[in-house]
Amino acid sequence: MASAQLRFYSPNDYLADELERDTKHEYLNGSIYAMAGASRNHQHIISNLVMTFVQHLRGTPCAAYASDMKVKISDLAFFYPDVVVACDDQTEGDAYYTEMPKIIVEVLSKSTRRHDETTKRRLYQSLPSLQEYVLIEQDIVDVEVCRRSNHWQSEHYFMGDTVTFAALDLSLTVQDIYERVVNDDVSSFLAEFAKASTEVGDIV
Repeated sequence: MASAQLRFYSPNDYLADELERDTKHEYLNGSIYAMAGASRNHQHIISNLVMTFVQHLRGTPCAAYASDMKVKISDLAFFYPDVVVACDDQTEGDAYYTEMPKIIVEVLSKSTRRHDETTKRRLYQSLPSLQEYVLIEQDIVDVEVCRRSNHWQSEHYFMGDTVTFAALDLSLTVQDIYERVVNDDVSSFLAEFAKASTEVGDIV
């Protein structure tokens, strides 16, 4: 999370100014924080999830958003999750945020990890509508899912596993989530998979 601007902002000031800025900022308790750019791996993970969510949610009252839709936590905070799904959204007064997320996904980076795992986790989970909070590593393979139905206990998924987004009745393999991502874990898994496929072919 970048350094805060040295000015106190009311929520209305922040929302009005945010429409005029070239760089996105998040808001927390009167301060705003500029958001850094995202890596290629980060963008691939977001794209993989959003494309799958959008297709799955066609014809339903739910919608998936990537990065540019803010989530409002009372007047205390406005954050830009990497992916958010909102259903039957009754948020009024602003087309640029939702107060009713059902699923929130954050892709972890060195600069955001602590904030995503502490402050954001606590504030997101205070929202009555939220059913699942998902944290995804980009430099290794690890998908952490925290579900309201499981008292927000962490469940971890790795290559070869399938993640069930119960709030959407959707299952997705970890391999699909990490499609086009380049890191050692992904490379090792794909190499082992290719080797096993070759060995099976030789036997047949």
